[in-house]
Amino acid sequence: MPSLTEWKVPAAVQPRVEEFGFDLERALEAVVGLHCIIPEDALTAQTLGTERAGNGVLIDKGLVLTIGYLITEAETIWLHLGDGRVVPGHALAVDQETGFGLVQVLGELDITPLPLGVSDNAKIGDAVVIGGVGGRTRSVAGKIAAVQEFAGYWEYLLDDAIFTHPAHPNWGGAALINAHGELIGIGSLQIEREHGGKSEHLNMVVPIDLLKPILDDLLKFGRVNRPARPWLGLYAAEVEDKVVVVGLAARGPAARAELKTGDVILAVNGEDVADSAEFYRALWALGPAGIDVPLTLYRGGDTFDVELVSTDRARMLKAPKMH
Repeated sequence: MPSLTEWKVPAAVQPRVEEFGFDLERALEAVVGLHCIIPEDALTAQTLGTERAGNGVLIDKGLVLTIGYLITEAETIWLHLGDGRVVPGHALAVDQETGFGLVQVLGELDITPLPLGVSDNAKIGDAVVIGGVGGRTRSVAGKIAAVQEFAGYWEYLLDDAIFTHPAHPNWGGAALINAHGELIGIGSLQIEREHGGKSEHLNMVVPIDLLKPILDDLLKFGRVNRPARPWLGLYAAEVEDKVVVVGLAARGPAARAELKTGDVILAVNGEDVADSAEFYRALWALGPAGIDVPLTLYRGGDTFDVELVSTDRARMLKAPKMH
């Protein structure tokens, strides 16, 4: 992982201590860096890489919350503290529905956890800090730009994702901190939108309220204790108001059923779908993982039906191992 001193957020967007009614420096100490190593034969190695770096937030003694894609299938995790210390960690849980990941700290951390706030109270225009490891010079003072639905191409959907501006350059696992010094979300990705005739970059943040109902399950079982959603292993995008297959996960149900890049998904079990959110909701409404999924596809001038046998995504992934 690069040294913390190798880059800084531009001074104009760094948070200033005097502008916040809480101990900003102490709050940002709870943000740590993650450096994760993933086996080359892991399912996600091809798409997400075998070496991943980002942020995480200490939310309890020995417990770091991050974005799940950083630690998915990780065999080695190092936690980098803002003062330069490094301690090992263990991938405790990843929740595919929310996108959250939990890391157990395998060492002593003499820093104060960041308390959880209420993300449902977040409103457009609220002043926030997007915290990265390394303190104030690697954090961004921003505002909430939107709270709205987000559909990800990897069979992922949030009803009320939080979007912030300006975007943090090291967004993965970054802490979204409200005006009370509380954690209200975890950074997931960066998107671009047109606003006022100009292009601007935003961070998409997973709301912290989604963690609260599932935290106990993640700690006890490593996953939420309910049937998994059906997973097809395809990447979908909206192209000219159509749901188009833009990629396939190796060894996934869609690849085994010989779906192809460029296929247009017209319907799920006879129900027409016009965008990714409709597609996912129709898919998940069929039942739990393992259920047969009838799709109507368009390819090369032909419309035809195909039936896929869905699976539990977690079963395709390498489970974390204690060392």
